[in-house]
Amino acid sequence: MGVSISLDDLLGARVRRDPYPFYARLHAMGEAVALRPDEPHALVVHGWAAVNRVLRDPVFRVLGAEYLDRAGVRWRAHPAIRIMQTSMLNAASGDHLRVRQVFSQALTPRRVTALEPAIVRIADGLLDRLAAAGAGGRPVDFMGAFALTLPSDVVGELLGVPERDRQWFPARVRAFDAVLEIGRRSMREVRAANVAATELTAYFTGLLAERRARPRADLVSALVGIRDRDPGQLSADELLANLIIMYNAGFRTTANLLGNGLVLLLARPDALAALRADPALAASYVEEILRYEPPVHFAVRYAAEDTEVAGLPVPAGRTVVVLTGAANRDPRRFPDPDSFDPSRTDNRHLAFSAGPHHCFGAALARAEGRLVLPRVVERFPAVALAAEPGERRQLMLRGYDRLPVRLGVAHRPIGALPNISD
Repeated sequence: MGVSISLDDLLGARVRRDPYPFYARLHAMGEAVALRPDEPHALVVHGWAAVNRVLRDPVFRVLGAEYLDRAGVRWRAHPAIRIMQTSMLNAASGDHLRVRQVFSQALTPRRVTALEPAIVRIADGLLDRLAAAGAGGRPVDFMGAFALTLPSDVVGELLGVPERDRQWFPARVRAFDAVLEIGRRSMREVRAANVAATELTAYFTGLLAERRARPRADLVSALVGIRDRDPGQLSADELLANLIIMYNAGFRTTANLLGNGLVLLLARPDALAALRADPALAASYVEEILRYEPPVHFAVRYAAEDTEVAGLPVPAGRTVVVLTGAANRDPRRFPDPDSFDPSRTDNRHLAFSAGPHHCFGAALARAEGRLVLPRVVERFPAVALAAEPGERRQLMLRGYDRLPVRLGVAHRPIGALPNISD
């Protein structure tokens, strides 16, 4: 019998705190490893080449409604799960392509580029508030005061969520996202996610009605116009589900990119100094942060027919855990993968997945990281951790709940970075 592992190895507290030694063990076993026969999944796929293949192979599919229905339809009683199954996250291939094409008509590269001045304006306003909160050397929570708020405001700006409403979202997004983590969820978590899903649905139903009556130059108005011109392109449920998922994904993943990135830089003074001296390096820094400490570490796929991965059989109907976080540290793909090196010239990481389900908001996340990280480190030259950051206990939406920092003296040299008035 070949080598096998238990899913408990992946889900244990030690691995959740620091998964990378476990990933290194997996890489020593090849591109994939079998789980024990009594496990819910057939394999863990962790090598870069194997992960890239599974994410692109049409034989491997997302766990859509058709798949869940095989085990019964009780999942349909849960609003949070219904939203995920209706959205692009888990839509069947034909529906996924149709819905993605509709959203692509609205979220164009030009719209993302046009949003950049708003990203800068929002960032600078929040940095002003952060400086005030941390005046006199007081420790301030970077996540709560900045990293979580910024992407919430940016995606709110993109969609057309009024500024007065944006503080309402984070608590509901956190509750909803709890059901995304691998492994069992408590009924308390499921109930909280369902309440959040119901409230988010009601909010976006109201916003859609408002934008239908009074359109604006925002994404919700554009999507309403597309649906009204051709209702066959997008159902009302699909529109609602994808707006909720877009808000949630655009909020949490980018927040963790910023938090994880700041901690990495504070631990590496030379890299921090180089970025501060040359903000044009920010794009390559963002890519290495995403490779080295990605906000999302896994996906799950099922085999539509008998197949194999790295020579290991996967019977039709069985699922595999696809560890994108491990693939990003594969020594067969990345030289010295456990070193943080923003100068990598071939950095094709899988932090945004690959294939048909490549992250729809990747361009926006990259823009936020590229514009914002240099502004943070330039504004606060003496920024430092005020205490050890809290433990990260999740593999999906992996980031810090709190990140206490001391800012030191803040300054903003004139002309060092672009401003909204440029």
